[in-house]
Amino acid sequence: MTWALSAEFTAIRGAEQRVAELVRELTARVRAEPGNVAFNPHTLRDEPRRWFVYEVYRDEAAFREHLAAEYGATFNAALAPLVEGGGSRLTFLADPTSEA
Repeated sequence: MTWALSAEFTAIRGAEQRVAELVRELTARVRAEPGNVAFNPHTLRDEPRRWFVYEVYRDEAAFREHLAAEYGATFNAALAPLVEGGGSRLTFLADPTSEA
């Protein structure tokens, strides 16, 4: 069963460009992970400082491999001082239409 989640964060004023650069770099790396199915970052149309990232991994093991990647920790450390609250909020998702 796939493993899906969303990550949400808001760039502090003046950090929008750097946050976008960090997300672009991370996106390329995550999409290259063998267990990644989707990694789709977006900003809100009316609030471009607010980010929403939709992520899907082949299964929980693939998600755990993603978490263990060193570049993820590097991204989170670089992102923390650039976003409100010091990090992203994760929401784990379930597909009620799939059979377990």
